[in-house]
Amino acid sequence: MPETLTELLAALTLLDSTNPALVTGGAGESAIAQFVVHWLTAHSIAAELDEAAPGRFSVIATVKGTGGGSSLLLNAHLDTVGTEGMDHPFEPVVRDGRMYGRGTYDMKSGLAACLMALLDAKASPLRGDVILTAVADEEHASLGMQSVLKRVTADAAIVTEPTELCVSIAHKGFTWHEITTYGRAAHGSRPDLGIDAIAHMGRVLGKLEALGQELTARESHPLLGHGSLHASLITGGQELSSYPNRCTLHVERRTLPGEMPEAVTGEISALLTELSSDPNFRAEHHLTLSRPPFGIDPAAPIVQTLQASATQVLGTPPTLIGQTFWMDSAFLAAAGIPTVVFGPCGGGAHATEEWVDLTSAEQCRQVLTATLRAFCA
Repeated sequence: MPETLTELLAALTLLDSTNPALVTGGAGESAIAQFVVHWLTAHSIAAELDEAAPGRFSVIATVKGTGGGSSLLLNAHLDTVGTEGMDHPFEPVVRDGRMYGRGTYDMKSGLAACLMALLDAKASPLRGDVILTAVADEEHASLGMQSVLKRVTADAAIVTEPTELCVSIAHKGFTWHEITTYGRAAHGSRPDLGIDAIAHMGRVLGKLEALGQELTARESHPLLGHGSLHASLITGGQELSSYPNRCTLHVERRTLPGEMPEAVTGEISALLTELSSDPNFRAEHHLTLSRPPFGIDPAAPIVQTLQASATQVLGTPPTLIGQTFWMDSAFLAAAGIPTVVFGPCGGGAHATEEWVDLTSAEQCRQVLTATLRAFCA
């Protein structure tokens, strides 16, 4: 049974938890979820599985308080992205104070820090509950987080995604859009009969490019900068000698706190309305997925408590930052749980060489422990 953070992280890294929604045949979270439950149970911490979808398991664990204190939720995700191009991705290697392997940085080191902090909470009884949610599917659709939030709540939460030991209080959201332009199929020699759906999508791309440039002229977020927009995927046509009767474009729009999906969708639809002044232009637009941005007031009690605890452990005040990528913190905040993000240092998230600084992982554990002792006292 691994007892140190480094041993625990190595044991977690050995377990393939590739998200099957991202990689066909991916192992999923079952084995690692069962390991976490077994490890917690062996340390006399109550833990149970939550199945968000067939075979997609999360873990909920609680160190009960004596009563009357604030509750704090620690969160990490169990799944990882794929391993194409990696040699021995699930064999943890320690070199020069770093551990290499898929998931070490994103984010099994954060999970290990949470688990060790639960041991610390059990050893120092607090008035408030300390809750762990180790969730499935964060790298795809967040099925795990959405499921566990039906069962748990807390007075505050810390997500232990990697932040380089900075305190993250904001991140961008995103919306996904599908735009289809319609033409008229005809032989390539008959321009009098055909309408080119791909050429019409070219007009849409020009409008979207202009919108993307206009976003950079809007007021920026102090930590996140500007929203953005890009064309991600495009398909259309059937052969060289035919006019294409349809073309489909998938677009991603990265959003800032305060930008609502309805408004973002309306802006894109308005561009298509402008183009429809041409009677031959016909297009449809659908919002296919929306994930909210995240932000918390730096004066919020959980932010202040975490900052003070990190200063105590690290010897210097941590920097307040925002992050461009999306995290489950947005779902926690949307559920009414004040949330902050704090995690270790490293590199190679989603890359072919991934690593975490082991000293920073231990410091993360110490900051979590100091925070829960202050917040849940």
